[in-house]
Amino acid sequence: MSYESNPILDKLPEHLKQFIKPQDYSDYTAIDQAVWRYVMRKNVDYLSKVAHKSYVDGLEKTGISIDHIPNMYGMNRILEEIGWAAVAVDGFIPPSAFMEFQAYNVLVIASDIRQLEHIEYTPAPDIIHEGAGHAPIIANPEYAEYLRRFGEIGCKAISSAKDFELYESVRHLSIIKEATGTPQAEIDKAEKDIENLQNNMGEPSEIALIRNLHWWTVEYGLIGTVENPKIYGAGLLSSIGESAWCMTDEVKKIPYSIEAAHTSFDITKPQPQLFVTPDFAFLSQVLEEFANEMAVRKGGLSSIQKLINSKELGTIELSTGLQVSGNFKQVIDFKGKPVFFQTEGPTALSYREKELVGHSAEIHYDGFGSPMGKLKGINLAIEDMSPRDLKAYNIFEGQTITLEFEGNIKISGEIITGTRNLKGEIILITFRNCTVTHKKKVLFKSDERLYSMAVGEHIVSAYNGPADLNSFDLINHEISSTTVSSEMSTQRKKLDSYYRQVRDFREGINTTISRHKVFEQIANEFPNDWLLSVELYELAKNNGDTDFAQEIANHLETVKLNNPKVGQLIDDGLQLVDASFVV
Repeated sequence: MSYESNPILDKLPEHLKQFIKPQDYSDYTAIDQAVWRYVMRKNVDYLSKVAHKSYVDGLEKTGISIDHIPNMYGMNRILEEIGWAAVAVDGFIPPSAFMEFQAYNVLVIASDIRQLEHIEYTPAPDIIHEGAGHAPIIANPEYAEYLRRFGEIGCKAISSAKDFELYESVRHLSIIKEATGTPQAEIDKAEKDIENLQNNMGEPSEIALIRNLHWWTVEYGLIGTVENPKIYGAGLLSSIGESAWCMTDEVKKIPYSIEAAHTSFDITKPQPQLFVTPDFAFLSQVLEEFANEMAVRKGGLSSIQKLINSKELGTIELSTGLQVSGNFKQVIDFKGKPVFFQTEGPTALSYREKELVGHSAEIHYDGFGSPMGKLKGINLAIEDMSPRDLKAYNIFEGQTITLEFEGNIKISGEIITGTRNLKGEIILITFRNCTVTHKKKVLFKSDERLYSMAVGEHIVSAYNGPADLNSFDLINHEISSTTVSSEMSTQRKKLDSYYRQVRDFREGINTTISRHKVFEQIANEFPNDWLLSVELYELAKNNGDTDFAQEIANHLETVKLNNPKVGQLIDDGLQLVDASFVV
């Protein structure tokens, strides 16, 4: 096992565990730790004023340290107290898997950390975004339940064939942007590819719409009033640049509503508008409103058409409770209602999320098709027929009959047996020597094999994934690209050693280090590095060494002149230190 389990993680199905990777804490460098510490000190100072009150309280409750990158094992011991857990993954994972983790009260954390060069913002998920952004807010019970419920509903959302292509492209962009030395031309091409995909997605799928809701709430949500909003979205909580910019009048504030589902976003740019929810309870209200329009609740012809378009494993549930899981390829409709459906490849039949004995994917290895609906000229649906009704229509064992359904679907054969649900309703009728036709076209001919016809007047639900998770081998996760872990250059290793010395001094591990000497070496060998000088400035101020602090401040002014982009970062770092000495 690549991670330390606990009672919450023990409940995860195997197909989710395939995404978990170990968090090797020794991989974090002293530079990484300094990046974490800078962002967290800046965030806590600023966010204590503009974030929802649950944020600062949640940092303590979830075991998030300001001075150290969180250890997943330590976080889990604390998260377990509020009914949650955390796992490490490699960057972006498929949206349905991400949401399914949430449904099990598990927070997914990309364990890599952004480079110093991308300290303000990175498009790649990292431990600052996930650990310092998502984790603290889930200490709020109302929000935690929203997150869990979102995962429960979101993992049932049906995708389109293009959704996975977009996911792969976004993942690829996030990786190359964060990787050291990626040519700008390669980044430009990846951004252009995403733009082209987004402009040609066609009708947005359920997963696309619910992903929008996730973005405008969980990632970039504001709470309170439009005039006086507070931050709760993890993307804002973990971005020291955007958390400040989003509070300005340049970012339009809109009251949160179901319209957020139809508002797209661009992951590569700051958001031009944000949605404000009055409270966390309202998030759940909008989520349920959205779910009412999903195939999982609406059913009908449109729901199975969504599954056909998705080209992914999905499930339909009939009015008898019978669940058919597979890759749907065809539906025949009559007057706006499905009268026949067909899957291709392995298909399993279930009832109440438990596979029916004798109806596994190994049995229905080449697909499953069935008529459905009402019999022609008979108002009473088969599922509503009593034993006496069934006898009257010759629907019982040993009879060779022809049943004609509405929509010119006929099934002929010898009835062998029937399978009933817990209510006593027939959910399957098994035939021998069976033929299914639509008009004059033969849809299915069983020959020697037994054929089971699904019984159900209508489709009440359709959703992503199988009814019984054990019916299919879902451990098939493959990704086209993995997070790039660049080998540290000799120069980078040397710079990291200076960061390590300063860190050891501050933490009392080695107080014999000469901070003056480290500063001289940094100024001479790494004149553009600014973060270590900010840390040395803090130590000088703490030690009351005013002259040394001034020398460092003068050096940082030169760094700002040579690299104006880091000017605000330097100013913020120095102001943070100076503010702690104001009486």
